[in-house]
Amino acid sequence: MTLREAITEASTRIARRDAETLLVHLLFRDRAWLFAHSDTDLSTNLLAAFRTLTARRAAKEPLQHLTGMQEFYGLPLRVTRDTLIPRPETELLVEAVLHWIAARPHLAAPRIPLRILDVGTGTGAIALALASKLPSADITATDLSTAALSIAQHNAGRLHLGHRIHFIPSDLLEAPQFKTAAPFDVIVSNPPYISIYEAATLQPEVMDYEPHLALFGGPTGLEIYRRLIPAAHAALRPGGLLALEFGFGQTDDLTALFTAPHLHPWDNLRIQDDYAGIPRIALAIRP
Repeated sequence: MTLREAITEASTRIARRDAETLLVHLLFRDRAWLFAHSDTDLSTNLLAAFRTLTARRAAKEPLQHLTGMQEFYGLPLRVTRDTLIPRPETELLVEAVLHWIAARPHLAAPRIPLRILDVGTGTGAIALALASKLPSADITATDLSTAALSIAQHNAGRLHLGHRIHFIPSDLLEAPQFKTAAPFDVIVSNPPYISIYEAATLQPEVMDYEPHLALFGGPTGLEIYRRLIPAAHAALRPGGLLALEFGFGQTDDLTALFTAPHLHPWDNLRIQDDYAGIPRIALAIRP
């Protein structure tokens, strides 16, 4: 069977682009090569492997788990069932942080390294993207899941950024290191924000394969924010930035957490939309 015929066969069960992605993954090639050699015969062993992957994708297993990779901010990241698959929307969170830093040149002073904390790092996507763009920054990344933290460290090593990031197992900022650490200039997080009552609405690729620890934020989806926002206030220097991703329909409730009179005050709260025009990112400054 030729490559073209194998893709045609697979396309009766899964999306054609998914079939092409799986085939180039098996062949260690790219799409350009695949199209240029579409009449090449596929070996019996490779055809069997391709059909196995096709069946798994047809059963709703995420494409990223089948290939073991996902690109984020131009960086190839290893993903497993222990980590949330990085989404394009989270690249906007990275962009927002980089834009804020770029508008404050004094933060790049080599004598005082810019200190950034990524809470709930997962694959390490946010921390690694920031490290790749901010060569002088001192970056710390945490995760409650030691399995996820291991994947993040693996990704950092593959990208030659392991020496740039301190990985700490921690439930938010509860690790002892944070009790005596110097304040951070930026705290950034894409925490779990899906309500447990929304589980039935999730696609099988998400509900059945991605870690629930990284998906669900309690009954309302806001429970993590109720702990993270005051903890971040205590860990930021005055004038420091807190940048958060949040879910659909949570704008008003999240704003209330930043503006409640009985809590620590925040300045300049801004909400940014994602690619679909849905409010997705909250930026606030510790006074």
